[in-house]
Amino acid sequence: MAQRTAVSSWVQLFNRNLKAFTRQTQRAQTQATRAVVKRASTAKKPPATPGDWLSGMALGPGGARRYRLYRPPELQAGERLPLLVMLHGCGQDAASFALSTRMNALAKRERFLVLYPEQDRLASAQRCWNWYDTRSGRAHGEVGLILAAIDQVCLLQPVDRSCVAIAGLSAGASMAALIASRHPARFKAVVMHSGVAPGAADSTATALAAMRGHRLSAPWSPLPGQLLPLPPLLVIQGTRDAVVAASNGAAAAGVWALAGGAVAGEPRNQQRGQRHPMQVTDFKLRGRTAATLINVDHLGHAWSGGATQQPFSDAQGPDASRMVWAFVSRHFPSTHQAPAAPRVRPRPAAQTAFNIPLLFNPFALTTLKGATLKP
Repeated sequence: MAQRTAVSSWVQLFNRNLKAFTRQTQRAQTQATRAVVKRASTAKKPPATPGDWLSGMALGPGGARRYRLYRPPELQAGERLPLLVMLHGCGQDAASFALSTRMNALAKRERFLVLYPEQDRLASAQRCWNWYDTRSGRAHGEVGLILAAIDQVCLLQPVDRSCVAIAGLSAGASMAALIASRHPARFKAVVMHSGVAPGAADSTATALAAMRGHRLSAPWSPLPGQLLPLPPLLVIQGTRDAVVAASNGAAAAGVWALAGGAVAGEPRNQQRGQRHPMQVTDFKLRGRTAATLINVDHLGHAWSGGATQQPFSDAQGPDASRMVWAFVSRHFPSTHQAPAAPRVRPRPAAQTAFNIPLLFNPFALTTLKGATLKP
């Protein structure tokens, strides 16, 4: 009898502990779920710069991708602005890339739009663009999604379609070059910062080898029916890059120049103030620039001249954002004249360029309430 009572007491104690543990687990799960929902629903904001920080989503055979768009303030009726597409690197998203590069502040001053497509964690845990995965077709699916985002922005915003350029960092640089090589008619210029040229890899293993400088890019050959030359390429590469070997910069510029029949000119050394020195080499054919290679001394795997104390950013390097804009704008049609910044005046909340009903425009850009961008 005493033994039965002891067993019964033990069972009751076990049940009480089990119920308490279950309640604690449920409480912890609820708190974790609320935290995830809160993070997902809270829009990330780069530092405030006057203008609009817009959000959208592009759909395609490769799935869906979010994107952000910076639009300078005080657009005028009939005004058409250039568009610069910026592809972030691994470990970044649109907001952190905008913060690191400070491109929005430059876009406000020079009057152009900046589109930041955003890689999804389901496609890559580190948010890397799958530029290398051409064997499975994943890379081409992401190319289609980025082009869909560009098309959507061109439809909804006052974009000068004759003045579109694309740039990227690291994996974003490789993806930018892949897109431009497959669709050269879409872009007037392309910029690779610390990336690997198209054709150097077609799988994860070959991508790692290419990043270490152990694989060369295949000579560029146009797709069937593609007769247009490649758009001009700017390559920015750090000599102390421990992630993407410095030799990749010269390889990218070389294969691009070879496709256009251009040859390298004499390298020239430049240094601006106390910033890292750099060596600049132009590849030209009959006066036309096919590629420009900038090797930055002492620069690692980081955006040259980026914001201080930001990941993948080196404030001591020459200002890559200024170099990017100077390069791409030089290749825009001469008919495009940068409009003067209008006088600032009070205005209502930002609206999209076209008044399309939401019912027929489910992926229209939305403005974050109170969102002002500071570079």
